[in-house]
Amino acid sequence: MFEYISGKLIQKNDNYAVVECNGIGYRIYSTLTSLANVGEVGETVKLYIYVHINTNSDIFSLYGFTTQEERKTFEMILGVSGVGAKTAAALLSHISTSKFALCVVTGDSKYLSSNTPGLGPKGAQRIILELKDKFKNVEIDNKDVEEQFSPVTSEGDEALSALVVLGYSSAEAEKALKGASGYVEDRIKYALKNLM
Repeated sequence: MFEYISGKLIQKNDNYAVVECNGIGYRIYSTLTSLANVGEVGETVKLYIYVHINTNSDIFSLYGFTTQEERKTFEMILGVSGVGAKTAAALLSHISTSKFALCVVTGDSKYLSSNTPGLGPKGAQRIILELKDKFKNVEIDNKDVEEQFSPVTSEGDEALSALVVLGYSSAEAEKALKGASGYVEDRIKYALKNLM
């Protein structure tokens, strides 16, 4: 329905912003991250829009994001059965898109549930289970060249994919992982030390 809305920022709080465009004030719900980065009241701002329709009440709400990758991640989280728009927004308010991708790739449901209000351990596990295979097709960050995950066939590949999500090239990640052993998390920590 809408790709983005650009206009004057009239108001913002912890849950939404009001953007005036052609004499109409749009209430646009968002994440704490996007609301912090959108700009100051009185400035011209731009938010990428997702139209959420509540099937139980036929009420629709606008959700807006300062980056397209955050919107894509939001849409993916909404695609998980039993996860609503408020939970998806809460998750991305407390976890960056890159950290979320890393959690999905490494299966870290504990981090997701402990850092997202309203998301329990079972919900976090369901998100990881349903998104692990789909996540390889989503752009994680603002790179000109889109990095994609290859299918995970071993712990080494899983660690490599996680490093790619964090912005390292495949070659850098492979070099940093040489000599790493143990669980996926241990291999990632080992590689990150080498990369620093």
